[in-house]
Amino acid sequence: MAETPYQVQIPAALRKFGFDQREVQRRVSEWLVLSLFTEGRVSSGKAARLLDISRIDFLALLRARGIAYVNYTPDELEEEFAAVKALDVKVAR
Repeated sequence: MAETPYQVQIPAALRKFGFDQREVQRRVSEWLVLSLFTEGRVSSGKAARLLDISRIDFLALLRARGIAYVNYTPDELEEEFAAVKALDVKVAR
């Protein structure tokens, strides 16, 4: 994947955590892609490709970062529960 250089400045206090340039690059890229995903600007598949990881690994990253893969609105959740109830009634008959 082609890369574009950017200069990133971080507070000196972060050096005590032992971040080298490579780790800062990885974390900045991860943060940008996760931001794009949570804003709905990229799909999980595209996000995984941007990070050069598998989709399964991306889903694991979301979980590790506490980011929901599916983010239903209250109305959408209500529709889903109603659909499940309707299926449950049909199966019980």
